[in-house]
Amino acid sequence: MTDTPENKTPENEVSTEPNTADISATQSALPQEEIDRLATDIIAAIKTVYDPEIPADVYELGLIYKVDILDNRNVKVEMTLTAPGCPVAGEMPIWVQTAIATVEGVMDVEVEMVFDPPWTTDRMSEEAQIATGLF
Repeated sequence: MTDTPENKTPENEVSTEPNTADISATQSALPQEEIDRLATDIIAAIKTVYDPEIPADVYELGLIYKVDILDNRNVKVEMTLTAPGCPVAGEMPIWVQTAIATVEGVMDVEVEMVFDPPWTTDRMSEEAQIATGLF
């Protein structure tokens, strides 16, 4: 993500752009090429996790708010659900954690569930909107 006025967000704030997770490794000791590879591979891993009630992956649905890649190669994720009462609320973070843990070079994964800001369909990518019939 480039820091343009349209998408620049203060630290710890979730972007409201569709399909945009804040993926960062602020002031990392890791080489930029490694950060880029990890970010690409982590997104690919997250995209293997689908909401069982919606025919789209959790990344395209906009459920991933933030991914931090730490210097020790630990990954911290903030994610949400389409609704707090989602029947897989206890399982989906584990699915995301398990998927990211398969990425070469990732040492540990922590997934935190957040509900602020609440998820809306505005966070969905065009691909997810087409898959769900909203486009």
